[in-house]
Amino acid sequence: MTGAVDHGSARFGRSQVPVPGTLGEGRRGPAGRGPTVTAVGIGLSSRPTGVPAGTAASDLLATDLTGWRRRVDTATGADVERLLGAGRGRAADLPVLLSGAAAARLEDLAAAAHHLTVQRFGRAVRLFAPLYLSNECVSVCTYCGFSAGNEIARRTLTVEEAVAEARVLVERGFRHVLLVAGEHARIISKGYLEEVVRALTPFVPQLSVEVQVWDEATYRRLVAAGCDGLIVYQETYDEATYADVHRLGKKRNAMWRLAAPDRGAAGGMRRLGIGALLGLHDDWRSEALAVAAHAEALTRRWWRCEVQVSLPRLRPAAGGYEPTDPVDDRSLTQLVCALRLCLPDVGISLSTREPAALRDALVPLGVTTLSAGSHTEPGGYAGDSDAEPQFEVSDDRSPAEVAAALRALGYDPVWKDWQR
Repeated sequence: MTGAVDHGSARFGRSQVPVPGTLGEGRRGPAGRGPTVTAVGIGLSSRPTGVPAGTAASDLLATDLTGWRRRVDTATGADVERLLGAGRGRAADLPVLLSGAAAARLEDLAAAAHHLTVQRFGRAVRLFAPLYLSNECVSVCTYCGFSAGNEIARRTLTVEEAVAEARVLVERGFRHVLLVAGEHARIISKGYLEEVVRALTPFVPQLSVEVQVWDEATYRRLVAAGCDGLIVYQETYDEATYADVHRLGKKRNAMWRLAAPDRGAAGGMRRLGIGALLGLHDDWRSEALAVAAHAEALTRRWWRCEVQVSLPRLRPAAGGYEPTDPVDDRSLTQLVCALRLCLPDVGISLSTREPAALRDALVPLGVTTLSAGSHTEPGGYAGDSDAEPQFEVSDDRSPAEVAAALRALGYDPVWKDWQR
């Protein structure tokens, strides 16, 4: 995959290294939707779906991310001082706060991020639990424990088993449950997901999904059944890397996935979550810039939705994928501070991929949502499960222990903030 991605003066991809594909003016979209921006030659074996104009995805594709990345390397101490003096910025300021000059001012970044977090979010931290419905998958993704090529124990919960798992989570305090599944449209079908949501809605106030991406009509069905949140990790925003790590399956269509949060918002989802898996691409700063630009575009286009970002680091999983650019703790800390200062009203989520001590340390710097007591395999809450997990959990504290740690830090664990 070679060439450049241009949309006017914009570029989507890496600076000074292979930047894939070319964007041109596309065909008209579906009736009433206006023109689409079509990805041409982005290296996917399946035909890419056009990104509708006037969406957060099209806004992202029109952003000069290459210019942003160059600014990371040229930002000065004076640039950092100016932003710290302002107290808050916008996504376009993130390159300055990811720079080496900003890394030398990490303590100052942390103080400013803490002040802004308390100002905008108070001392409340929401808790949620993932409920894995299935590890069946037909996609081949080199980094994922559920990848179709991995010889692992597979399992899909029945609706009754999902209800039993959810009831255990409710007993442990959770009122927000995230339904997770691999990509297998026949086993984890639209109808199955809708049935699970309807079964859980009477006793779980908030339900979100992190599953195969769907069309707007399917999201409307899930919302009508009782789902109100959608999580879609792009995994990597670099198109060459995306094509390299997604070898087979519908997930190879990067543009269809990129526009999924827009479709979810149009379908009535109240909360949108996006992110990148740090370690897939060899430049984590480029990924962070893309996530920030995407989040800001979503808040602008879908201003009635609550937007949240997450930047998980790769953890050991079946398949043995090794990150090309591991992100150390200090870099992750700088990233959390920078995101908070540049996206003051966007939530930041941190999963049990990260160790307990680091999670506790990052809460005051911008984190607003934590998972707790997580199992990343189907089953495991109501009883033992022999199914393979998606990845290894690092923070294995119970939900009660995580809540106690938050209180010790002077924060309020929030189990519920929404009622249908």
